[in-house]
This record gives sequence, C-alpha cells and structure tokens, in this order.
Amino acid sequence: MCSAVIDKVEHGATWNLFGKAIITAVEHGIHELIEECINQYPGIVWYEINGFYLFSLAVKHRQEKVYNLLYQMSGHKAYVVADKQNGENSLHYAGKLAPPHRLNTVTGAALQMQRELQWFKEVEKLVKHSHKEAVNTEHNTPRMVFTLEHKELLKEGQEWMKSTSSSATVVAALFVTMAFAAIFTAPGGNSDAGKPLFLRDPVFILFVISDAVALFSSSTSVLVFLSVLSSRFAEEDFLYALPKRLTLGLMSLFIAIAATMIAFGAALSLVIGNEVHSITAPVILLAAIPVTLFLLLQYPLLVELFRSTYGSGIFYKQNDLLLH
Repeated sequence: MCSAVIDKVEHGATWNLFGKAIITAVEHGIHELIEECINQYPGIVWYEINGFYLFSLAVKHRQEKVYNLLYQMSGHKAYVVADKQNGENSLHYAGKLAPPHRLNTVTGAALQMQRELQWFKEVEKLVKHSHKEAVNTEHNTPRMVFTLEHKELLKEGQEWMKSTSSSATVVAALFVTMAFAAIFTAPGGNSDAGKPLFLRDPVFILFVISDAVALFSSSTSVLVFLSVLSSRFAEEDFLYALPKRLTLGLMSLFIAIAATMIAFGAALSLVIGNEVHSITAPVILLAAIPVTLFLLLQYPLLVELFRSTYGSGIFYKQNDLLLH
C-alpha cells in the first residue's frame, strides 16, 4: 500500500498522507502499518503534528508495539531525544500519566504504577543525560513531572497493596494456626508410649509432610505480607520490590492451601480407612475445591504479576527487519 502511494503521489502529498495515517496508527497502536510506511518512506519518522514526532507520540499514548520499532532502526536514540515542545522532551511525556484506556490494560493500581515506571525507565535509558534534568516551562524536571502526575495513582496503589496484603495475612494466619495444631493431634490417636498409632503408615507420612509444608508456606506468606504492609511505598518500590513480595506471598498461600487439603485428605483416609469407602473418596475430592477456586480467582493476577515482574517485559525488538 505504502509503495503504491509513493509511486503515484507527489512528495508533498505523500508526506501529508503518510503523516496523518501514521498519527492515527500510533494512537491506535497499529504498528504493522507504521513499520511498512517507515520501510518504504523512512523520512516519515520526522513528520510533526502539534509538536510531536512519531516516537514521542508513541510514548505519550503508551503504545509499546509502536515504540518497539525503535529497536529495528539504526541510531534509534536520536528519534527519542530529538524533539521538544514547551521545553519538554520525551522523558517529560513518559512522566505524564498514561491515557485511561491504556492505563486500564493492566490490573490494579499497583501494577499500573509499575507499568508507568517501566515506561519512564525505558525512555530514560535512551535520552541524553542533559534531558534527564531538563526543565519545562513550569520548571519541572521529568522526574518531578512523574511524581506530580502519578500522585493519585501512587495513593491508589498503596491502598490496593495494603488491602490485598491485609486480607491475605488474615487467611495465611488461619492456616498457620490450623497446621500448627494439626501436627500435635495425630489422626488415630497415640499409643501408651505417646507415639502415633499410624506412625509407619505411608499415608501418615504424607499427612506429616503436607502439614509441615502447609505450616512453613503459610508462615512464609504471613511474613511476606507483613513486609508489604510495613513497606515505605515509595515510587521505586512499585517497580520490582512490592510486586515480587506480592507474588511470593500469593504463591506461598496457594501452596499452604493445597498442602492443607492434602493433609486433610490423608487424615480422613487414616481415620475412616476402608470402612466407609463411599464417603471417603467424595470428601477427599471435595477438598480440591478450595484449591481450584483460589487458583481460578487469583490466576489472572498471578499471571499479570509474573509477566510484568519476571517476564521479558514489553520493550523488545519485534523482528529483524531493519527499517532505517
């Protein structure tokens, strides 16, 4: 399409036609169209509209797939640092709050804050050192702009983290109590010597191991969530520290729930045995319901946490096509 326009339309018209198309494509994240147009008409990266060039507009609209085209271009740093509007450079744009429809692509205020920090850090890597401390017409550096623009989101992130951690701490503490008490009340009782009657039974060994795992996992979960609650909740904490703790806490809690249900099934099997087989099997199967529910309810959040914190990130070279 782009090559056909170049062949049939004169230079000035091509410039305007491509420019307007690219602006629309950037705003909607249609990176394939932009890639083709840059490949056919490299100069279009310098098309200016309202003081914005292509990649600074991608930063403003938080379109990472468009921004990633930078990594397919030689001298890609120049395209980020070249423009200024009202004394602002691309890092100022990265410091401003993302449009609501782009911000809401991430779950929860804390992860939204993390995504905003990732954008700021990414652009910060490419700009000149002088641009990091450059002030706009309001005498604000990019970092100051970020702090001012994200003040409310930071508060929402703090509240989200605290409420999530508080609820999870209560649940984890209950599992600590149950697991600790269960190990001293062995199923089937004890002999006159004080030893459990089912000491040599493999199912009893399973009960002990699963109960110990539940105790250690739930204790870990409590400690991790307490560390979240006692955090200073600084901006930088939302980049890695807090998401990592939240991930560890939720995973530990999931392991504790699963281990507790296994311990319950083992204890039930020991106490009832084969005498009421028609009841034992269904009840043990029902024990899987809490584990499944927790996984289903928390799975989207866990996936989001893993991708944003431990994944490869949203900024990368999308293919090997050299654009310019």
